[in-house]
Amino acid sequence: MKETLSRLKYWYQRASAAGAEYYNAPYRAAIARAQRDEDDLFMLLVFGEMMGLPNPASWYTLELQPLLLERFHDWHTRMGMERSPLDGVRCC
Repeated sequence: MKETLSRLKYWYQRASAAGAEYYNAPYRAAIARAQRDEDDLFMLLVFGEMMGLPNPASWYTLELQPLLLERFHDWHTRMGMERSPLDGVRCC
């Protein structure tokens, strides 16, 4: 009985893995492309910051600051910091 259950479990796991592979196959290229684009953007922002160029995203995300400040306390307590790590941001 145990041997039959273990064989069924093995075949179920193989069928599940094959189904997941079949389902995810068409999206692999799109996911890889999105990851590459995200890495390129990150590299551009880091390199620009290193070279002294101002970050253009800061102007576009300035209106999100009030929303982020509301969530900042939750974030730094989740990261294990009792107080805010930023001198300019006091939330506690």
